[in-house]
Amino acid sequence: MDTVALAVTDGMLHFELALAHEVFGSAPDGVAGPWYRLVVCGPGPVRAGRFLLEPDHGLDRLPQADTVIVPGWADIDEAPPADLVDAVRAAHEAGARVVSLCTGAFVLASAGLLDGLRATTHWAHTRALADRHPEVQVDPDVLYVDNGSVLTSAGKAAAMDLCLHLIRLDRGSATANKVARRLVVPPHRDGGQAQFIPAPVPAPGHHPLAELLPWVLERLDQPLTVEDLARRARMSSRHLGRHFRATTGTTPLQWLLTQRIRRAQELLETTDDSVDAVAAATGMGTATTLRRHFNRVVGLPPHTYRRTFRTRNQLDNLP
Repeated sequence: MDTVALAVTDGMLHFELALAHEVFGSAPDGVAGPWYRLVVCGPGPVRAGRFLLEPDHGLDRLPQADTVIVPGWADIDEAPPADLVDAVRAAHEAGARVVSLCTGAFVLASAGLLDGLRATTHWAHTRALADRHPEVQVDPDVLYVDNGSVLTSAGKAAAMDLCLHLIRLDRGSATANKVARRLVVPPHRDGGQAQFIPAPVPAPGHHPLAELLPWVLERLDQPLTVEDLARRARMSSRHLGRHFRATTGTTPLQWLLTQRIRRAQELLETTDDSVDAVAAATGMGTATTLRRHFNRVVGLPPHTYRRTFRTRNQLDNLP
């Protein structure tokens, strides 16, 4: 059972703190095997906005965790507490995966964990992070950045995207989708998607693509093209592209490919279908095409991906 430790101290943002607690604190229905062991670590009673939190352990417990999550830091003009910075650094040196949500990146940067790495934070504070820590490659235009043992996210909703990304890495897409379904949030947004979209995204069910996107998801096995989508939406391909960029932050073709890959991941995890059958079920046509795109997006060929998650699930279910 992986241990996830929330590193907290006075001045943390309660939204990101509660979000991480909700995601990792309890398993969704239908997930076999043990879930994460969640602990809250702090120097003592912690004030997060109007809420008073009683940690389970002191900050010295962080190096014993598998994953350490640093929620958002409320006042970026104030230096993070030295004991928090030291504990986060010690956890990383002990081999923990260290994750920051929103402005928690300022804590990781103060610990030197982002030196020479690409990182992000809330778009309103990326300039401050870059100015204060010039050794960090700050990317203001992404939802989250995964450097393997160090991960950072943009603000608010992007923190949820990164938490789901962690579950997808640890437990697979099927489990991440179940968590997303329980929380009533989108199951996947690519980390490279723009975090700030100038045109406001309309409320669900009232934007121009509200009927099109579910229609596409029900037909991923078909050889859909951008022209097919535009025809279904009763608009030109150029007009469709503008709506996709405003609503999803990406192009119609890239969005379609991402949905095909996510469906392939779920089929590889939950079925014994051959790669050829998975390719057909996801509209990829041939196993060769699926392998090429899957390897580029996921970083593993389909067979290796299936074997990895089958082995992991078997280990999780051991008594």
